[in-house]
Amino acid sequence: MTSPASPAPGEFTDIRRGGWIDRFAPEPLRPYLRLARLDRPIGTWLLLFPGWWSIALAGQGTPDLWLMALFGIGAVVMRGAGCTVNDILDRDFDAMVERTRSRPIPSGQVTVKQALVFLALQLLIGLAILVQLNLFSIGLGVLSLLLVFAYPLMKRITWWPQAFLGLTFNWGALMGWTAVRGELDWPALVLYAAGIVWTLGYDTIYAHQDKEDDARIGVKSTALRLGDQSKIWIYGFYTLTFVGIGLAGRLAGLGPFFLPVLMAAALQLSWQVGTWRPDDQTDCLDKFKSNRWVGWLVLAAILAGKI
Repeated sequence: MTSPASPAPGEFTDIRRGGWIDRFAPEPLRPYLRLARLDRPIGTWLLLFPGWWSIALAGQGTPDLWLMALFGIGAVVMRGAGCTVNDILDRDFDAMVERTRSRPIPSGQVTVKQALVFLALQLLIGLAILVQLNLFSIGLGVLSLLLVFAYPLMKRITWWPQAFLGLTFNWGALMGWTAVRGELDWPALVLYAAGIVWTLGYDTIYAHQDKEDDARIGVKSTALRLGDQSKIWIYGFYTLTFVGIGLAGRLAGLGPFFLPVLMAAALQLSWQVGTWRPDDQTDCLDKFKSNRWVGWLVLAAILAGKI
């Protein structure tokens, strides 16, 4: 018999078996590490890159490496906290979706009370990192919690929860700039907007994994709202992403090497949509994960623009 902690044979699941958690982590810690998604770092990268872009864009010459390290640790912790909130609120839905029913809470490995204690611990670590920044950035960091706690509810009330995820996941574009400059300026605001449409694109691709289960249980998403027109819309989202990042770089006074390198990111985005198979769950996940390359290419473009 298959235990609640293990996916059924042939089941499409986002729980990775045989990875570093199974090999190295003590067994009692494994459900919590999976609850924080430490075995799947792509979400952390997607949360981190807008902050790193903004730090690089706001700085003079080489980015502040200490600040980038703080944002890196903060992204790990706050992505884990966000996933914990999401899994607490969505535990009943997750139990009805093939990809998520093996997660720690719906599978019974972690109780809601234990998850809440774990959430409090993550938020305390996040606070310890946040207070290293200036007062403006601390205030923005506190405000971001409203988005973190509200996001999991959006799929219940709107067909566009991916837009709300964009508001949440790209908050670092504002905080990175204020952490360097102590104020908000247009380049950061435009970069934030570009990040939102980027998230709309990649998370619509991600949502296509669950469209059949979501339709069955009454959960809303852009994958269901846009349906067969998703590719066209995602091309539009990614075009706006490229234009927005390009405009942010221009407003920040980046040099002539910025746009040529940024074109590599545009080509990657175009490749994603052009080769994407919306009805193939594995391909949806692979294309979603490939956005890590977009993050690195945009960072490289910004650094090139500083030359």
